[in-house]
Amino acid sequence: MFLILVLIILMSWCIDYINGFHDTANSIATVVSTGVMSARNAIMMSACLNFGGALLGTHVATTIASGLADVHLIVPEVIIAALTAAILWDLGTWYFGIPSSTSHTLMGGLAGAVVAHAGVGALHLQKLEEIGAFIIISPVLGFLVGMVLILLILRICRNMVQRRVNVAFRKLQLLSASAMAFTHGQNDAQKAMGIICLALIIYGKLSVVPGHMVAVPIWVKIGCASMMAFGTASGGWRIIRTMGHKIVKLRPIHGFAAETAAAMVLFTTAHLGIPVSTTHSITGAIMGVGASMNASAVRWGVAGNIFVAWILTIPCSFLIAAGVLKLIHPLF
Repeated sequence: MFLILVLIILMSWCIDYINGFHDTANSIATVVSTGVMSARNAIMMSACLNFGGALLGTHVATTIASGLADVHLIVPEVIIAALTAAILWDLGTWYFGIPSSTSHTLMGGLAGAVVAHAGVGALHLQKLEEIGAFIIISPVLGFLVGMVLILLILRICRNMVQRRVNVAFRKLQLLSASAMAFTHGQNDAQKAMGIICLALIIYGKLSVVPGHMVAVPIWVKIGCASMMAFGTASGGWRIIRTMGHKIVKLRPIHGFAAETAAAMVLFTTAHLGIPVSTTHSITGAIMGVGASMNASAVRWGVAGNIFVAWILTIPCSFLIAAGVLKLIHPLF
C-alpha cells in the first residue's frame, strides 16, 4: 500500500511538471511576443516566480483535497485514474499547441473516476457546479477586465509621445508578467498539492476538519513548487507560439493590460479557493485587449479552436478517467 501512495505522489509531481511546461505560455507569451524579454530570460523568471507563488496559500488545495467528493468513498485507484486522464489530456493538447486547462482536466478526471467507483452521490455537486461556472466566468472576466484596462490606459496615454509610451510599458510589462507568473504558481501548483493531500487523507496520514483549511505539509508544498518550476524552465514552445502570436499581435502596452487583467482575476479566485484555469483567464484577457483595438485583429478561428478544447476538457477527462479506472480496478 505504501508503494501505491508513492506512485500517487510521483504522478502528482508529474502533472505539476507537465503543467509547468504546458502553461509556461500563460505568463510569458505576451512578454516574449512583444520583445520585452528574450524567451530564455522570461522562462527563467517565470520558473522562479512559479515556485514562490506555489508556496503561498492553501485555499485551492483544500478545495481539491476535500471539496469535490466525499473523501471516505475515494480509493487509491480513483486518484491514479484521475491523474492518468489529466496527464494524457495535457500531453495531447500540448502536442497540438492548444492552450487547455490542467485545472479542469484534473477535476474532470477526478469526477469521472469517483462516479465510476461510487456513483454520482459521492460528488459534491454544488461545488462542482460552482467550478464549472467559472469555465465561462474566468475567461469572460479576463476579457472584460482586459478590455476596460486597455481602454483606460489608452485614454490616459492619448496625449503622450508614442515612443515614450512604448519605453514605459516595456518596463511595466516586466511587472505584469511577474504578477502573472506568481499567480500561476499560486493557483496551479496547489491543485497537485490537493491531490497529494487527498491521498494522504485516505491513507490516514493527514486529517481534515470539515469547514477548515487542509494543513498541507511543507514537503508537499516544496515538492509541487519545485516540479512546477522545473516544468516551466523546460518551456512549452508550441503553446507559447499560439498564445503570443496566433490569437492577436500585441505591443507592450497591450501585453501589460492582458497580463495585469489575468493576474487580477487569478489572485481573486485563488483567495476564494476556486480552482480556475490560468489558461482561460489569460486567453480571455488577450482576446479582450485585441478586440478593444479592432475586432478583426483577433484571429477568431484560432480562438474558436481553443474554445472547443475548453468545452471538451472536462467531459473527455471524465470519460478517460472512468475508462482507466475500469481497466486498473482488477489490479487493486
